[in-house]
Amino acid sequence: MTRTATALLLSLLTASAFAAEDMSQAKEDIARHRAMAAAHEAAAQCREAGKGEDVCFKELQAACKGIAIGKFCGMKHEH
Repeated sequence: MTRTATALLLSLLTASAFAAEDMSQAKEDIARHRAMAAAHEAAAQCREAGKGEDVCFKELQAACKGIAIGKFCGMKHEH
């Protein structure tokens, strides 16, 4: 095998390894977004059930622990 062919093969193998790593990170990111969405949906249902904002906010914080940054579970809006 020539040097050019060897270099090309190594480049392709390296690129495919990075692509696999990126896909793995993307899947983890997607799972986090779905978990945050589920937590926010539960918070909306909590409010619809007539529970107070403080109660629902505490439930949201508990549901989001470890999956989102900040106390607003990845989202912040005005109240």
